[in-house]
Amino acid sequence: MRSIIAVSLKSVTCCLGGALLALMLGDIPAAQAADPIGLVKTSTGAVNIVRDGQKLAAAAGTKLYQSDQVITGGDGAAGMTFIDNSRLSLGANSALALEKFRFDTTTHEGEFISSVKKGTLAAVSGKIARQTPEAMKVRTPSAILGVRGTKFLVSVEN
Repeated sequence: MRSIIAVSLKSVTCCLGGALLALMLGDIPAAQAADPIGLVKTSTGAVNIVRDGQKLAAAAGTKLYQSDQVITGGDGAAGMTFIDNSRLSLGANSALALEKFRFDTTTHEGEFISSVKKGTLAAVSGKIARQTPEAMKVRTPSAILGVRGTKFLVSVEN
């Protein structure tokens, strides 16, 4: 019985080592090495995600990761839902960076920091902001908004 366990452990170690090696060599994009933090629920017009320097089309169902940037064109709009039940809607000609996201599903503690570079963002905060109101922040080129309520709108003019 011990030899079977030893072989299984070797196989597991080999697989983990292979996955780690693939990550280090770049076979798995760094943003995808972590768990997704949310997903695109609705997407109309031109909506893209910039992830690890690559521009990807963002259709409904596309997973979102920390460090993603969501960008909409002149005819674009996107609705996003996050694992803490926060909801963000991005209007046309907008750019949103998902800078930091961590969430404990048991305690609901975490942190959600994003930046609106341009355009409009409507938000309904989720469990992170309800547990610790100062833990959700939205940065703009001229201000940092600490989320204290449950709904807000941000508009950044060019």
